[in-house]
Amino acid sequence: MKSFKRRNNQRKWLVVLACIFIIFGSGSVTIFWISKASAPSRSHIPVAKPIPQPKSISSNILFLGNTFWGRYINDWSMASPLKYEYPFSRLNEFNRDKYDAWISGLECPTAAGVHMTSAEMEQALQFNCSPDYLPNAAKWFTAFTLANNHTDNQGVEGFAETQQQLEKNGIQYFGNYDPKVTDDICEVISLPVTITKDNSTTTKGKLPVAMCAYHGVFQIPPDESVAAMKKYSQYMPIIAMPHMGAEYKSEPDQIKTDFYRSLIDGGADMVLGDHPHWIQTSESYKGHLIVYSMGNFMFDQQDTPEVVRSAGINVVLKTDGSDSAMLKKWLDLGEKCGTYKDNCLKQAEQQKLTKLAINYQFGVVGTNDGDKIAKPATPEQQTSILERLKWQFTINQLQPPYSSL
Repeated sequence: MKSFKRRNNQRKWLVVLACIFIIFGSGSVTIFWISKASAPSRSHIPVAKPIPQPKSISSNILFLGNTFWGRYINDWSMASPLKYEYPFSRLNEFNRDKYDAWISGLECPTAAGVHMTSAEMEQALQFNCSPDYLPNAAKWFTAFTLANNHTDNQGVEGFAETQQQLEKNGIQYFGNYDPKVTDDICEVISLPVTITKDNSTTTKGKLPVAMCAYHGVFQIPPDESVAAMKKYSQYMPIIAMPHMGAEYKSEPDQIKTDFYRSLIDGGADMVLGDHPHWIQTSESYKGHLIVYSMGNFMFDQQDTPEVVRSAGINVVLKTDGSDSAMLKKWLDLGEKCGTYKDNCLKQAEQQKLTKLAINYQFGVVGTNDGDKIAKPATPEQQTSILERLKWQFTINQLQPPYSSL
């Protein structure tokens, strides 16, 4: 009897244990499957995409000769229903959108409240270009050199106001009418560029470039002004834009030739000159491009075929994509270099930036401001412009990294 009860109790405990196993076992399975179902699949874990980085840059720049909208251009503009838009009304024919930047020489101050007539300006050769034109000019021009013999025509105050007016309208500037002010010779500008990223997309950015301007109409700029380029040449491209030489001549004299060549020796990548109001010859000096005079881009001189044509110099600069990390640092700095007298060069030195490897290509865009308005040159004018420049001979003599478009 006792053995029967013992066996019966054992069966009861086995049933209890079996129930406990079933309850907890099934719960564990349920928890396992719930946790497995709720756990994210490896294939659905979001992976952060790498941020595209700049691989290379290019900039398509058009450098233009003398620009001016005073004296008789102002008269023509006020007689036109277009008013302050008139001098710029055919510039769309140059397809501005294909260029990253336009850079020219502004051969007049832009002081407000100057009421000289055109005849008075003609007689005194004292110019002024109304600042009322600047909002329209800003649609076309990226930067102006002010190093010439007319930007002081309204005095020191007029020159300072010109700088203020350009800043107000978002146009960068460089250079001084006084060649002895060597601190003003070079200025770092933010050059607009097109950035190609490592995912093949493109965007816009800015690259620091040194623009160095020389006024040499009344005296040869001092050696110190040429030496001012050296500290920039260690870090960034240098484009020199001198304003000097005898007017209405087809070729430079030896004084001008010697000085322009000294700018290449001093560190300039290229030299693009103006002042004579005529196009003059070009040359390759030590493999670098020198254009001795681009002529009049926008001016009121209308009396001869020579003064109504000019040579726009198309410059395309490109990096080779060899140092993406350094390029990014330069582009970051370029966003901070659009203010006059900023510390861009100092920042480049402090960050220990190294000079980018850049290739330069050159072409010529003929211009024509005959019939009182600036526009593209005719085919005949384009041919004559290339002949005056002796362009093909010059191009054939360039050396890497300089070549033809």
